[in-house]
Amino acid sequence: MTRRLLILLLVLAMAAPLAACGRKKAPAQPPSSDHPRKYPTQ
Repeated sequence: MTRRLLILLLVLAMAAPLAACGRKKAPAQPPSSDHPRKYPTQ
């Protein structure tokens, strides 16, 4: 019982930071941005 609880807590502790990562949607491009920019070829 104690071992299973410890394993469960360790799994939750390792998975918790992953839940906070990332964005829900794609980032919006600022209106004054000129990216993506075409660079000259050599």
